[in-house]
Amino acid sequence: MEPGQYLDSIGPGESRYYALTLDAVSTAGFAATAVPQPGAAVDGLDALSTRLAHGDGDSVCESDTARFLQQEGATPLTSAVSRVRSEDGNRACDDAGRYWLVVERQSKKGSDRARWPIELAYGVEKPLAAGVTPAQSQPEYGKGGEQAALPTGDPRDVRGGTGFNDAEEIGRGVWRDRILPSQTLWYKVPAGWGQQVRYDVEFANEPTVDGASSALSYGGTQLFTPARFPVGGGGEFRPTALYGGRPVALRMGSVPVTWTNRYESAAAVRPVHAGGDFYISVTLGAKAAEIAENPRIGVVLRVAVIGDELSGPRHGAPARAAAGQDGGTTGAADSGSTGGAGWSGIAVASGAGAVVALIAGLLLVRSRRRASTQTTRGSA
Repeated sequence: MEPGQYLDSIGPGESRYYALTLDAVSTAGFAATAVPQPGAAVDGLDALSTRLAHGDGDSVCESDTARFLQQEGATPLTSAVSRVRSEDGNRACDDAGRYWLVVERQSKKGSDRARWPIELAYGVEKPLAAGVTPAQSQPEYGKGGEQAALPTGDPRDVRGGTGFNDAEEIGRGVWRDRILPSQTLWYKVPAGWGQQVRYDVEFANEPTVDGASSALSYGGTQLFTPARFPVGGGGEFRPTALYGGRPVALRMGSVPVTWTNRYESAAAVRPVHAGGDFYISVTLGAKAAEIAENPRIGVVLRVAVIGDELSGPRHGAPARAAAGQDGGTTGAADSGSTGGAGWSGIAVASGAGAVVALIAGLLLVRSRRRASTQTTRGSA
């Protein structure tokens, strides 16, 4: 593979192998997103795993496993690994040469047996220019913690996308959407050097059907970096909450974007090392169709981009003036090309890149009380 996006598919219990050649200095990131039929039968421990190996394949540089962790039905699942050159340059995975990306699907007996479309994103980040001293890492949430002040006021209507490729840009503000059971909606928020994304997702009150007052489903959210790496909760945030028809809120956010975060070990810090479009996914569990009188649930997102955007990753970089009438940032400016020590390859999608998003948009909701079906729009 060369940097870019690729489409493939994977069956239960299958492993897929991809070969690539890396130099000895660049950071390389690989994200695999599986898009099963929404609501398909899965076990909570069913998983998508990625592994980056070097040389003959026995030297594993990094591995990652993403699991559903619920049994209400399949949703998009993303696993990601990277090759970050160590500070001393003495690891085996620092060497230039042939590497192998391995993507594996783990499925329990009784889980969906269909092949799943997978979208692969491969990005390369060149090292900083000679003589540039990067700013220190930012492993703490600071002003972007759980108690951060978020926007208030009347929400603006928005329609979330069906995947990474058609995620709707929302930026700072209060936004209102609607979500169906088994559906995942996607949004993107630009954030640059020194900034952090912080948001709440609020699932609205909805009258329940007779006999469903004690039934429970869930609402979920996930934050992804511009390289499509899931950002951990860091102990302050959690990705899911029980939903039974009454209002429930989720809080999520990132640490500030800093070049040297790549050398940190925490899952909430290490991926947040380049500016650009951060992605937000919002999911409603399948059982909400059996709970809510109207299963099209209202969702409100309160989004903040905290901190002044800096002009670059170097230590002591001055602030860059914000751009846009709605208070958005120009975070992508330093992240869209190799010249800005940003990612190349992620934004260069093949023409078929919208296919995965389209498949994700073919959403069928079956209620025990209703025979009608509804579908979401696709990105094509």
